[in-house]
Order: sequence, then C-alpha cells, then structure tokens
Amino acid sequence: MPNSPNSFDTNVFPTWCPGCGDFAIWGCLKQAVAKLGWQPHQVLTVFGIGCSGNMASFFGGYGFHSLHGRAIPTAAGAKLANHNLHLIVVAGDGDLLGEGLSHFIHGARTNYDMTVILHNNQIYGLTTGQASPTTLPGMETKSTPAGVIDEPLNPAGLAIEAKAGFVGRGFSGDMPHLTDLIVKAASHQGFSLVEVLQPCVTFNHLNTYEWFRSRLVKAEVSASDIIEGIKMSLWSEKEIKIGVLYQNDRPAFHRMIGQLKQETLLQSSGKKRNINKLMENFR
Repeated sequence: MPNSPNSFDTNVFPTWCPGCGDFAIWGCLKQAVAKLGWQPHQVLTVFGIGCSGNMASFFGGYGFHSLHGRAIPTAAGAKLANHNLHLIVVAGDGDLLGEGLSHFIHGARTNYDMTVILHNNQIYGLTTGQASPTTLPGMETKSTPAGVIDEPLNPAGLAIEAKAGFVGRGFSGDMPHLTDLIVKAASHQGFSLVEVLQPCVTFNHLNTYEWFRSRLVKAEVSASDIIEGIKMSLWSEKEIKIGVLYQNDRPAFHRMIGQLKQETLLQSSGKKRNINKLMENFR
C-alpha cells in the first residue's frame, strides 16, 4: 500500500483549541513523512509535555511520551539503540527551552541524528498561560502580571551556535512552506531543528497570525557560516526570517562511533563478548 498522510492518522481526533497552530503542524508533519516515503513502522516520534505533546494521541507510528524536558535524550537513546529508525521530536518552547534547555544545547552540539520540531507559541499553553523562555518583554501573563522583564531565548540562534547540522524556521500559517522545510530537515543527517512560529489563539493575544504575517520574510539562501546564520536567526521589530537559516555537513553522532557504523546496538546486543581484559583494569 503506498504511503499517504492518512497512514499516520489514529482513531483519536485532536483536541487543541480551534485555530491553534498545532493543527497545521500536525498536518504538515503527516504531509512531510508521506513525501519522504516513510512508513509508520519506520518512524519513532518522541513527544514532550505540553499542548504539542498531545499529538502523541493523534500521530501514528511508534511513539513515546517523555518526561517534561526529556524528549531529546530519550530520542537520542532510541537512535543509538536503533539508528535505522527515523527519529522525530515534537515539543514546545516551554518543554525544550525551559526544563529541557541543557538537553537541547547538548543535543545540537553532539549532532544526534533526529528532526526536532519545536512548537514556539511563546507561552505555556497547557498550564493556561504562563510566560515561557521565548515570551517577549512586556507581555502580561498569569506568571508575569506586570509584564515580562527578561529577554527571550532565540532557539534557532542557540542551535546554530552549537553547530547543529540543520536549522530552519517556519510558520504554522504557511503550510506548504512548513511542509517543505520539514522534508529538508528530515533529509539532513544530524540534529535538524525546525522552529515553528505557532500562534496560541487562547493565551497569547500579542503574537497572532496577523502579527507574524506583517513581519515574516523568507530567507533566500541558507548560511554555512555560524556568524551569518546567527544574524539570520535574530528577530527585529520589523523582520523575522523563515526558511533554512543554517546547515553544515558534520557527520551525525552515531556515524562517528566505530561500533555503530555497521550495526545498531540492538543488532549487536546478542553477541557474547569476553570482558576479562576490561575487568583487569579495575582490580
């Protein structure tokens, strides 16, 4: 049976708020895996905690709903155990950049072979509207009634500085562009980040679809130089770049480990090994 977006449907329909950008990301992800020709049994998706993580019930294939902030290390372990699987991480700005920030940075610099789809709605939506690490200064939220006073993180810039293999930024209000971006990211070896600007229609009334559309500019070319890539990733009051921002040809982490080049841990785990020489070092 040929692959189609419907191959990744489940019998559970999404429960996101009407108008939520998560609907578009869900649709784009299904379109992307169909274009890539992936079958559900070839894909493992690791979900973070939050509104984005609810996709665990709506997206078929193998899935794992991780602890808060721990989606990337969970996916890394799965990839090392079986690097024949296509690894996707789906998580939000609160999950990946709050509780999971160190894992995000180290995952990028280690260049684990996975595609990370970061739902950036600049708010903690599932817990009803607290400020997240990407909330803009001055915004009033349940946790900052007088307005946010600290500076927001730039996840694309952080990933570029850490030399992630691929860094792109998309918009949930432009599904054809986002679908193409996910295909490019998933086709790239190494840590591939797709930051998705995704309006929260319930709790973030500043960063709306109209707000983004008045500022978004599609990048003409991607950078291979870190400084240029970081410059492209920066927001200004008038312009936010979307598209492929940066990419390099670093080999994925598992490609640099001799034991894993030809076989996965699952394939080699059944072999008997003599560890007497190793144990002599501990006598």
